[in-house]
Amino acid sequence: MVVTMHFRNPRLVQYFVRNFSLWSMKKDPYLESALSKNRRWIVNNQIKNIILRCPDQVATVRFIQKKFKTLDLQGKALNWLKKYPCCFQVYLQGDEYYCQLTKRMMGLVEEEESVKDMQEPVFVERLAKLLMMSSNKRLNVVKLNELKRNLGFPDDYLIRLVPKYSDMFQIVNYSGRRSSMEIELVSWNPDLAVSAIEASAHNQGTEPCFTCSLPSTWLKSWERFHEFNATPYISPYLDSKGLVEGSKEMEKRTVGLVHELLSLTLWKKASIAKLGHFQREFVLPEKLNVLLLKHPGIFYVSNKYQIYTVLLREGYNEQGLVDKDPLVVVKEKFGELMQEGLHEYNRRRHLVNLEKKKKKGMVLGRPNEGKDRSSEMSDPDDQGDRGGLFDPEERKRFYKVLFDDGAR
Repeated sequence: MVVTMHFRNPRLVQYFVRNFSLWSMKKDPYLESALSKNRRWIVNNQIKNIILRCPDQVATVRFIQKKFKTLDLQGKALNWLKKYPCCFQVYLQGDEYYCQLTKRMMGLVEEEESVKDMQEPVFVERLAKLLMMSSNKRLNVVKLNELKRNLGFPDDYLIRLVPKYSDMFQIVNYSGRRSSMEIELVSWNPDLAVSAIEASAHNQGTEPCFTCSLPSTWLKSWERFHEFNATPYISPYLDSKGLVEGSKEMEKRTVGLVHELLSLTLWKKASIAKLGHFQREFVLPEKLNVLLLKHPGIFYVSNKYQIYTVLLREGYNEQGLVDKDPLVVVKEKFGELMQEGLHEYNRRRHLVNLEKKKKKGMVLGRPNEGKDRSSEMSDPDDQGDRGGLFDPEERKRFYKVLFDDGAR
């Protein structure tokens, strides 16, 4: 299929040329759905943390409104908070609105802290594994902080873990600059230098290799996967200095490293931009997205909410995450509480609208009822108002024309 398109704006042309490769991966509805479910939880979790850091764990709505830009949200904070009455308690005092967590939310916060205490040995192992995979066995603290939530680390992990396990970690600063503070591995533990793929192969009594999660109709992708998988697996814990940049061996090691990094995260996913920040430390290629797209059977790349994210395909099935970390179980309870509050909010809004229409002498038919139930599931207010080609439906139509979905 030949597609001819004309753009009057040169900058728009450059934008799409730069991003064509990232949109060449066919969408997986189950993985896209998993990302959608995480969206509200991520935002409300950040609001929760903002409130917990405030004096007496009470924040003014005006203060939360100022944080909306950093949360990539639009609209009024008061309206957002009122959508989740099971999570946030909003009240008016004088002429100022305040917000605090509900008793049920505080109960989940305490449960989460309890799980983090029990998970401390797991956090120590994850941190050690990250350092063992890095080229010089140390990682910048500022960069690591960007991934700490992906890994489940508590906010005070530097104070909680590093001094307590001084036989494994130490804080160093070889340049003297505050932004150059690093965590360094003190001792190598061979028992930890085993990747998730190697551990799985050992349990099954087979040779370590990657698994492919693609439809059987993707013949060319399966053919490329088998060719890639036929060469020996290279552990991400092996020193990469002897490998030639751009070689098949280096690619094998890099794919294994990204696989291991994602395996260590709670949700088996991470922002590609955040992974790119560790290019030097983990010897990642400059165009990491190109490498990931070469292996669609192992990784899934999405641009949900204009954030490029890579997911580990084998970590998900049609029901969601295959193996759930204890922290994920607690966080899902938070999500259920959010959904309960959103359902109640939408029910009340529906009744109010129904009452208004009755007063005006209007009859609410079935189509409108279905529309209200639909809004309960998707709530378009949460997605922000992006026009033009940033509108999801408009973008979908554009790429449907641009790419031949039947080419696989």
